[in-house]
Amino acid sequence: MKLFRQTLLIAAAASVVATSAVAQTTNDDEKYSPSVYTPAMGDDHRHHHNKAHKHAMRDFAETQREGFQQVGNPQFIFTSPNNRFSLALGGYVNLRTSYDFGGAVDNIDFVPYDIPMSKSYASDQRVMMDASTSRLYLKAVVNSDLLGRVVVYTDMDFRGGEEFSYLPRLRSAYVQFKGLTIGRDVSTFCDLEAAPTTIDFQGPNAYNFTFNEMIRYEYHARSGFSFGIAAERPVVNATYGDNFSAIMQRVPDGIAYLQYKFGRERVSHLRISGVIRDMYLHNNLTGENTTQLGWGVQFSGHLGITRWVDLYMNGTYGQGITPYIQDLTGSPYDFTYNPENPTQLQTPSMWGWQAAAQVNIMPNRFWVAAGYSEVGLDKSDGYISEKQYKKGSYLFANAFYKLTPNLTFALEYLHGTRRDASDILNSANRLSIMAQYNF
Repeated sequence: MKLFRQTLLIAAAASVVATSAVAQTTNDDEKYSPSVYTPAMGDDHRHHHNKAHKHAMRDFAETQREGFQQVGNPQFIFTSPNNRFSLALGGYVNLRTSYDFGGAVDNIDFVPYDIPMSKSYASDQRVMMDASTSRLYLKAVVNSDLLGRVVVYTDMDFRGGEEFSYLPRLRSAYVQFKGLTIGRDVSTFCDLEAAPTTIDFQGPNAYNFTFNEMIRYEYHARSGFSFGIAAERPVVNATYGDNFSAIMQRVPDGIAYLQYKFGRERVSHLRISGVIRDMYLHNNLTGENTTQLGWGVQFSGHLGITRWVDLYMNGTYGQGITPYIQDLTGSPYDFTYNPENPTQLQTPSMWGWQAAAQVNIMPNRFWVAAGYSEVGLDKSDGYISEKQYKKGSYLFANAFYKLTPNLTFALEYLHGTRRDASDILNSANRLSIMAQYNF
């Protein structure tokens, strides 16, 4: 009830800020100086406001998460006078304009898996303008006597339906406290700081940026070591044939990682991750349920060589882990039947790697980056037909410029290839420009 009353006070303060609240922007931290609003209560409210403002900014700055597609800190925060509860609404408006030439990808994003394998007049060029990746998020920080600092976060974009339908889509919805994350978040198998920023929403095809429902525990030691372990909702996509059928999954995916941060201000890190999957299906011949084992390992990292140079990389190998390799997500290769003996199943081996470098010409304001990524699916014993995916590649080069701390412009070139099991190869190219305003 107390928290509910505080929330009402904050909402009231926001609506009548000119008469009932005091706004302050601090220059103590050049990297983060939002406007903070607090309800005016009592004659000494200015003193309490200044203290509450600093504590609220610290709460949001210390819970900010860096990495691929992560939002910046909000520009406006509403906080209670005692700093027990802070709330912010933020996001950005993003417009991408792109031109595909020399082959067009059959996807709003640049996904090598979706490159058409036959050249035609209909798939040679394409122009797109897309604002569906614009974001809205709501973040609350509660300072609890029992649970400590509690972070509640939800965000959405407009990718919930067909291309360019602009239906809202929930990305994240989680609560974090004492190392626990409960809800929907980026998969624990993903190393958020192992890939550079790209205009392309998907990013390198060997990366593994995907969302999942989970229960996760993480621990960060002062020595720089950290580890995490999670149970995540299983998503299985497979080729069943006539002798097998899909059924509801019964065991969550198990994921764990070990990471070490080091170097200048510990901006560099190396991480090893693993996933194990117990994928259920029904055998129509025996009338019994059975399982296929999936597993994967990943080595990833980010090296801050100097203030002006950053290196990124990840490499993944496993069997039956399509949800954890970007180019293969949604493809039917977690396991497949043998066309020559439909009573047999196999979990194909799959792999991916990416490496990139970023040169910070004007750190935090103007930078250029380039990288290469590749994904492969092993063909063995006839389980993969000649027309199915064998390998995809993704090459990018881009430049980002922040005209102001909130307004960013960018330019990017992409080249991708898809090779089938028969070794037929096709390619596509994309040139994109972007404008993004954070709020």
